[in-house]
Amino acid sequence: MASRLEINFIRLLSRCESIASEKRVETEWRLDKYVGALEEMLVALRKSLSKPTPEVLTEYTRKVDFLKGLLEAEKLSSPTEKALANQFLAPGRTPTIANERMPATKTVHMQTKARCTGEMRDELLGTKSDFSLFLSTGKSETDLRNRKGLPLDERQSATELDAVLQHHHNLQEKLAEDMLNLARNLKNNTLAAQNIIKEDNQTLSQSMRQADLNFEKLKTESERLEQHTKKSVNWLLWLMLILVSFTFISMILFIRIFPRLR
Repeated sequence: MASRLEINFIRLLSRCESIASEKRVETEWRLDKYVGALEEMLVALRKSLSKPTPEVLTEYTRKVDFLKGLLEAEKLSSPTEKALANQFLAPGRTPTIANERMPATKTVHMQTKARCTGEMRDELLGTKSDFSLFLSTGKSETDLRNRKGLPLDERQSATELDAVLQHHHNLQEKLAEDMLNLARNLKNNTLAAQNIIKEDNQTLSQSMRQADLNFEKLKTESERLEQHTKKSVNWLLWLMLILVSFTFISMILFIRIFPRLR
């Protein structure tokens, strides 16, 4: 059974979806405040002891993020930027209340995309499109066809719509091409960095091997020098002993040969 907090959250979410589906003026402030309250209630739901299942929480988060993204997209100045921002919005997957046939966020998403397309066409052609007029007044599709009247107008409107869609398609292709170029440049930079690091590692390995060889040679030369030093000390010692012995024997002989005078 849903808690009172979850029930209030669902009611406020349904109210936000209803407001988002309506034509709003620029001074409309309720949706901003309501979405802020939804975020606070969603945080409280996550911390609640009787919180919903993870799947339900994920769906709630998806719908709140959609409404936030919708508000941020509406604050953009260019219709092209609004259309691109709406392309990346992800509406909810399940209805908020039981009597909805289709999730309200999906309906809002389709209405917003159609409105942005109409604004783009108005920006390109400088005229008020019948489709945007239809969305603003809320009349039926039959009234729209009756307003157009002539088949020539219908063909002209279809041509204008094709031009808008082609422009939108070109923008998407340019964006995809820019992203592809960025990815390609990133890949090239990564490969270049890998090659540089590989060369540095090879140079470092060679330096370490050369250092080891130099250390071994230094150790060998040190041992040879130590042995040579020991040999030199031994020869000098023997030479000194011989010299001392010769001097001692010479003194004895001198004393024997030349006795002290009386």
